[in-house]
Amino acid sequence: MSTSRVFAAVLAALALGSIAQKSAADTATVTVAGGCFWCVEADFEKVQGVEEVVSGYTGGDVPDPTYREVVGGGTGHYEAARIRYDPEEITRPQLYDLFFRSIDPFDAGGQFCDRGDSYRSAIFVGSAAARADAEAAKRRAEDALGREVVTPILELGDFYRAEDYHQDYYKSDERLAVSSVGVAVPKKIAYQRYRDRCGRDARVREIWGDDAPFAGG
Repeated sequence: MSTSRVFAAVLAALALGSIAQKSAADTATVTVAGGCFWCVEADFEKVQGVEEVVSGYTGGDVPDPTYREVVGGGTGHYEAARIRYDPEEITRPQLYDLFFRSIDPFDAGGQFCDRGDSYRSAIFVGSAAARADAEAAKRRAEDALGREVVTPILELGDFYRAEDYHQDYYKSDERLAVSSVGVAVPKKIAYQRYRDRCGRDARVREIWGDDAPFAGG
């Protein structure tokens, strides 16, 4: 199938929730790291068939890490998102295709304005079937872009849920103080300002053009 036809199918799933069956042996979760987990959560909770996205940490060797420990470095953990989905509405390969189109797959040092090991991109897999799906999606991304993708596919270890403060940050009405102006604003407003300043959507559009499903105009 051509790249354009593959992506057309992905967009159909995003907009319409096309139905596809999966083996009962497959787990209905995928775990990815795409830089700031607030952004990954905001993107994938829009997808038809996704039931929940949880922000957390994985990939390292420190149990129960805190946010400060992870972003401070030395834990080996990535900011990650665990995506739970209905396999009768969207498939794991479709989610992986969407993931690659939501990140900068050429950046090995972080994502967008967030730099450092904890902000690198990755797909974490817990089975041979998931690895095969992830590797196939990576090849499709490389074929579409004509360049090597540096996002690694890693073994899934323990996933630690991030602090409640970080969950659903992008849509929270909870107010927080913005010290530079001394005005309390909702988290959802602070999130959108951060996303705009960070240049995430602009960079994704630069790479993927019309194939960037989450980067609004």
